[in-house]
Amino acid sequence: MTPGDDYAAMNQVLRRRYSQLKKMGESLPDLCVIDGGVGQMKQAVQVFEELQVSGVMILGVSKGPSRKPGEEKLLLHGAAEAVQLPLTSPAMRIIQSVRDEAHRFAISGHRKQRSKALTRSALEAIPGVGVARRKQLLEHFGGRQGLLDASLEQLLKV
Repeated sequence: MTPGDDYAAMNQVLRRRYSQLKKMGESLPDLCVIDGGVGQMKQAVQVFEELQVSGVMILGVSKGPSRKPGEEKLLLHGAAEAVQLPLTSPAMRIIQSVRDEAHRFAISGHRKQRSKALTRSALEAIPGVGVARRKQLLEHFGGRQGLLDASLEQLLKV
């Protein structure tokens, strides 16, 4: 999957989730809320058709033209046109809360991945270099820069 491809990500997540539910014989939800517009909805419909998932309503939450909260349009699969509920509508508030929680969850996951990548040493990717050998190399060469400046022969000696 290409990084940043929202449609492929939506397809992959839905495919994994719903194929797992079907395989385990779990009951399917009544409603699947999609954070996105027509393109994301098409991905959901495609996955549901391929997996032969039926009886699940698909609701897309599309940002408005200015992408401000309260201007979301609701797309119900099979409906003729989108609906825009008033900002004061309790239903709209629930939908926004669900969407905001999904965003919070995704953002915290991305932050964890980024933090983990920043603390990971490039030496960990080298087969045969474990914790002890990594520590030995760093101590011998006085840190990361010394290690980067070392020749292959110097590295092999250590």
